[in-house]
Amino acid sequence: MKATICILVALMMVFAAGAVGAQDLPRHHFKVIGYHSTVVTSPKVELPFWREHIPKASKGAISADVTPIDHMGIDDKTMLRLLRLGVMDFAMMDISKMAGDDPRFEGVDLAGLTLDPVKARAACEAYRGVLDRQMQKNWNGKLIAFGANPPQVFWCREMISGLDDLKGKKIRVFNPTMRDFLSGIGATAVSMAFAEVVPALKQGVVDCAVTGSLSGNTAGWPEVTKSLYPMSVGWSIIVFAANLNNWKRLDQPTQNFLLKEFKTFEDDMWKIQNQAMTEADNCNTGKQPCTLGKLAHMTIVPVKPEEAKMGKKLVEGAVLAGWAKRCGPECAAEWNKTVGKVLGLKAPVKR
Repeated sequence: MKATICILVALMMVFAAGAVGAQDLPRHHFKVIGYHSTVVTSPKVELPFWREHIPKASKGAISADVTPIDHMGIDDKTMLRLLRLGVMDFAMMDISKMAGDDPRFEGVDLAGLTLDPVKARAACEAYRGVLDRQMQKNWNGKLIAFGANPPQVFWCREMISGLDDLKGKKIRVFNPTMRDFLSGIGATAVSMAFAEVVPALKQGVVDCAVTGSLSGNTAGWPEVTKSLYPMSVGWSIIVFAANLNNWKRLDQPTQNFLLKEFKTFEDDMWKIQNQAMTEADNCNTGKQPCTLGKLAHMTIVPVKPEEAKMGKKLVEGAVLAGWAKRCGPECAAEWNKTVGKVLGLKAPVKR
C-alpha cells in the first residue's frame, strides 16, 4: 500500500511539474518583423505561430506583435542593421539579401547550388555555425532557424523558348550570386526589391524577374508575365534571428521554452516549402490541387537536358568562382570544409 501511494505521489509531482512549466513563465511581449505577407510562409506558418500557437503553448505568458516586412515599408537589405540596433526582438529575412554586408550570408544559397530541398536544408545545417558566429560577432544577432521558399525561377513578360532566350534580357535579381549566374549566360542583372517587381514587369523596365515558383504566383506575377522558365537559381533561404542583447536578457526557462518551440517552427517552414513546391506548377497552369496559391494560366517552358548541363557548369565555374573572390580565401576554405563537403563541391581558394 505504501509503495502504491509513493508511486501515485511521484506521478502527481511529475504531472504537476509539466503542467506548471508554461504557467510559471514570466510574462514577455515581443516585437517581431515578419516575412513578406504575400509569401506562403507568412500566413501559413509565421503569423499563426506568433498570434496563436505561442500564446496558447505558454499559457498566455508570451505574446508578440508581428508585422510583415512589406507592411512596414522596410527595405529587406536593412533588416540585419535594424536587428543589431534592437528595433525588433526577432526578425525573418532572406539571408542572401544580406550578402552586401557579408558574402558568407549567401554561402547556403549560391545560384543553382542545390536542386532539391533535402540538399538545401543539409547545406544550411552544415553552415549554421558559421552564419551564427558571423551574426553574433558583427550584427548583435543570434541565428535561430532556417526556412526556404520554392525554387527561384525566371518569370518573363513574353514567351521564351529556353535558356538562350535569356541572353541580352534585363532580369531582376536580389543577390550577387544571381548576377554571377546571369553574367555567364549573357543577361543583364537588375537589383530590385520584391514589392517593385510587378510594376517593373508591367512597364517593361525588366524583361524577366527571378522569384519563387509559388511566391510569384501569390504576389500577382502571372498578371504581368506569360512564361515561366523553371531553371532553379536558389531557394531564397530564410533565416529567423533574434537581437542578441534582448535574447540574453531573457530568463533561462523562457529561452528553453522558446528554443523548443522554434525547432517546431523551423520544421514547419520546411514542410510548407515542400507543399508549396509541389503545388506551384498546378497553380501556375490552372490545375488542382492548388490550395496555397491562385489558379493562373502561365506557360511553363521545360528545361532541356543540355540546358541543365550548362546550368551545372555555370554553378561549378562562374558562380563558385565569383563568390569565392568576394568572400576571400579563408572564407572559401571554410565553406569547402562545411557546405562544400556535404554537397561534393569545391570553391577555388586563391591566396
